[in-house]
Amino acid sequence: MDRLVTRKPLVITQKQARAIWMRAQRLDSFEPFGAGPEAAQAAIAHLGYLQIDTINVIERCHHHILYSRIPSYRRSDLAHLQSAEKSVFEYWTHALSYVPTADFSFFVPAMKRYRDNPSAWFGSVTTREVSAMTRRLKTEGALSIRDIDDDELVDKNHPWASRKPSKRVLQLMFYQGLVTISAREGMLKTYELTGRHFGWDAFPRAATERQITAYLLDRALRSQGLVSLDSICHLNAPAKAAVLELIESRVKRRLLVPVTVEGADKTPHWAEPATLDWAGVEASNRVHILSPFDPLIIQRKRLKLMFGYDHVFEAYVPAAKRRFGYFALPVLVDDRVVAVADLKTDRAAGKLLQQRWTWLEELGAEVRTAIKAELGRFERFQLDRSA
Repeated sequence: MDRLVTRKPLVITQKQARAIWMRAQRLDSFEPFGAGPEAAQAAIAHLGYLQIDTINVIERCHHHILYSRIPSYRRSDLAHLQSAEKSVFEYWTHALSYVPTADFSFFVPAMKRYRDNPSAWFGSVTTREVSAMTRRLKTEGALSIRDIDDDELVDKNHPWASRKPSKRVLQLMFYQGLVTISAREGMLKTYELTGRHFGWDAFPRAATERQITAYLLDRALRSQGLVSLDSICHLNAPAKAAVLELIESRVKRRLLVPVTVEGADKTPHWAEPATLDWAGVEASNRVHILSPFDPLIIQRKRLKLMFGYDHVFEAYVPAAKRRFGYFALPVLVDDRVVAVADLKTDRAAGKLLQQRWTWLEELGAEVRTAIKAELGRFERFQLDRSA
């Protein structure tokens, strides 16, 4: 421990930190994962998880995030992985997400906690209701909420709640790992018994706490390049102590290098030695119109530190107080956030509405031309439902 404390961190600039992060996020090159379902699988495996969101002002973020890294991405690619290949599944990370099925064992302990103490999470659901739903699925096969038409409807206790008690039962069974989402159409989910969906006779063995800690650290190193304790344990504060202990162990073995980013002296960072050799982002006017839920954007303090850009999600901000707009999308050119665009897809009219642009720096004609070209491609992706 003493050696770790006295070892002087390597100091890098914000520009170097951005380059490392963008390389890890695969936003520094064209078509980094290739094309087709294999590209979507590779992207999710590399990122570790793919956040799902209900907001549909433009394309939902799970499709948008893949589109940003796979120029030829089609929505059917993700559906194929979930329902045909079954190589990804839905579960909770820091939010509901697609996760590689290969990582299922890391989530089994959480599923077991929901089984051992269901009343702490879904107090009104009884074991009798879970058993009845299990029998129904065994008999009738996979079901969506629309397929269940014999519920006695109840009053909603929350604006996002369902009037169907069966939905609450299925939600608990989902968190318990007893059912999985075998198909998704928008926000309509089809539930199937987990073992039957994957063809398992038995569940994967639960990962140990030590294995889960290593999984969290390795996932962050792969997808972030340069990591801090907050970035590794995003919305998962209980994991910090164990993760820090593992980091200290790897630093002692010289598997990780302590790093200080200029302007963040009080926030320790770490990286693998080879990562620090990554070159800067090449100036090529490469444009990305990013989702506010993109992994590059979602951690706001990290974004502000490395990009000098303070994103605010303003969907829940009163209209008169919005700076960027209801569903503002950061516009990245090479390694700079140069604008924020408040866009909305008018599917009935077949066009992308440009409601507000906020320019963060003066841009030349060449950059504006590149943004216009990407905006056209982005609009085609929004409106082509055959994809």
